[in-house]
Amino acid sequence: MNNFLGEIQIFGFNFAPNGWAFCDGKLLPISQYAALYSLVGTVYGGDGRTTFGLPNLQGLAACATGRGTGLQPYALGENFGSETVALISNELAGHTHVANIFLQNDTTQRFALPTPGSSPVAPATATPFASSQTSNGSFAANFVGPNVGGQPHANQQPYLALNFCIALQGDFPQRP
Repeated sequence: MNNFLGEIQIFGFNFAPNGWAFCDGKLLPISQYAALYSLVGTVYGGDGRTTFGLPNLQGLAACATGRGTGLQPYALGENFGSETVALISNELAGHTHVANIFLQNDTTQRFALPTPGSSPVAPATATPFASSQTSNGSFAANFVGPNVGGQPHANQQPYLALNFCIALQGDFPQRP
């Protein structure tokens, strides 16, 4: 079976097979690859006079063109998404964190690194325990709170290192 010119396939080895090129955004001369240029044009870069670009799928996930149910439309060659995201407070689901604590009245049993039967030393500038509570009580209302620092976290799909390659030669696809 022959492949089509401009067809993109995934390969599990570290080289592009004969007649294929990595989808790495490289610019190619139109004069040498006129048939492939007639299919992809300058969608992926190039000046359209002497060069055109190959798709760049390095570290990216491929997506079909068009509009899926409930999704926005995507155009051929469009890049979107982000490798990192910083969440804001209204994007976080409501939740709580339980902290099991106890009040150690014996100050000789308070240590920076607690051991069984001891408790951590409270910072000098904070009152962590509600004054009306007894042992095994709650933190003061202002001691624990939301901390949305806007720090980005990784936002990548699970991945396996593979190479996307485009056919530089093959059967010219016929339009339906």
